[in-house]
Amino acid sequence: MSTDIYRKVENDPVFKELVAKRSRLAVTLSAIVLVSYYAFMAVVAFAPDIFGKPLFEGSALTIGGPIGALLIIVSWLLTGLYVSRANGEFDRMTQEIVERNA
Repeated sequence: MSTDIYRKVENDPVFKELVAKRSRLAVTLSAIVLVSYYAFMAVVAFAPDIFGKPLFEGSALTIGGPIGALLIIVSWLLTGLYVSRANGEFDRMTQEIVERNA
């Protein structure tokens, strides 16, 4: 019997839409984070003078510090975006799937 339920769910158009949307969002957000972190590391490795400039005259803090902190904050915000969509839109779609196929 459980095999029949799995088949019904897998053939449900809302399930297919859910999987596509969730995968697309996860890949997009992952790509944004990975590209930004690797770009940051590439600049540090190959052009350290860019991030090594002082934030302002006489400052011990360089431009790279706030940019690195910004990368971390953006990662948190993107995680929050994913959680928000997962707890909202994706949960509603999941509930609809369960109700139609239970």
